[in-house]
Amino acid sequence: MSTTLSKDYKERIVPALTKEFDYTTIMQVPKLEKIVINQGLGDATQDKKLIETAINEITAITGQKAVPTLSRKDISNFKLRKKMPIGVRVTLRRDRMYEFLERLVRVALPRIRDFKGINAKLDGRGNYTLGITEQIIFPEINIDNVPKLQGMNITFVTSAKTDEEGFALLKHFGLPFKHEK
Repeated sequence: MSTTLSKDYKERIVPALTKEFDYTTIMQVPKLEKIVINQGLGDATQDKKLIETAINEITAITGQKAVPTLSRKDISNFKLRKKMPIGVRVTLRRDRMYEFLERLVRVALPRIRDFKGINAKLDGRGNYTLGITEQIIFPEINIDNVPKLQGMNITFVTSAKTDEEGFALLKHFGLPFKHEK
C-alpha cells in the first residue's frame, strides 16, 4: 500500500532535489525517515487521567498507539518520582508517516487561527521540530471531549546532512514555511 506522498517523493521530489543539489546517485537524496510526535504533560503528576486522555488523543490523531514517557529521576520540587508517566509519544514510519504528514499539511495546519506559516529553523543536522500549541487543530479530536488544551512537538527526522538539504526536502513535501532561506 503506497500513499500519494510516498509516490510523489519518488516521482517528483527525488528528481527535483537531485537537480537542485547535483547528486550523482539517488541514494544521496535526503529522505524523511520518521516523524516523532511528543506531548509533555507536567500536570500528570497530580492528575493520572491526563496520561490516558493524551494517549487516546495522540492515538486518534496518528492512527498508531501512543506510549507514555517516564521520568528519569526524582525531583521533589515538582512532586516527581522516578518512572512516573510525564508525557506521551509516538514514532511514525513509512506509510503511516506519509499519511500523517499529508493530513498535517492539508488539513490541520490550515485550521490554525491567523496562520502565516511555520518557522524555518532546523537543528543543524537537517531535522525540524514543529511546536503546536493546541491539539484541537486535528479533525480527529472532538472539542467537546477535550478536558484541557495541550501542545505537542512534531519532529521530522530526515537523512539530510545539512539544514539546506533538510529544508528543501520539507519544502517539497509542502510544509508552509514563513520565509524562504
